[in-house]
Amino acid sequence: MAYSLQIVVDCTNPHVLADWWAETMGWQVEPSDEDFIRSMVAKGFATQEQTKLHNGVLVWVDGQAINPNEDMSAGAPRILFQRSDQEKLGKNRIHWDVRLGDDDKMTVRTNLEARGATFLWEASQGPHSWFTMADPEGNEFCIS
Repeated sequence: MAYSLQIVVDCTNPHVLADWWAETMGWQVEPSDEDFIRSMVAKGFATQEQTKLHNGVLVWVDGQAINPNEDMSAGAPRILFQRSDQEKLGKNRIHWDVRLGDDDKMTVRTNLEARGATFLWEASQGPHSWFTMADPEGNEFCIS
């Protein structure tokens, strides 16, 4: 049996970070089902405080996902950004590598830094080299 994969990232502001990563990856932010959210509040399954407007759209406060597929098919990989009040402490025990294909690594690094990423270090192994970066909330990732 094959399983699907969802990576969950704890963060302070899931909607802003989801927007940042969607742009970085060329993915899309999963659309909000505003009617469903309103119905959950109306039925008492959720409170108004558990919702907010983000870019003019009603969303759940605590999370936002991004997905590489336009059809959002079940089983597609996705990244869920989940609100956490805990600050990030120390190095991530897991990170992801963004494979750039034919894009120039230095150009991508410069563009990411202009959008709020931080360069951490450069490394290589054999013929492969990469930059380790941090997103605007300090989560490490590599570009190669």
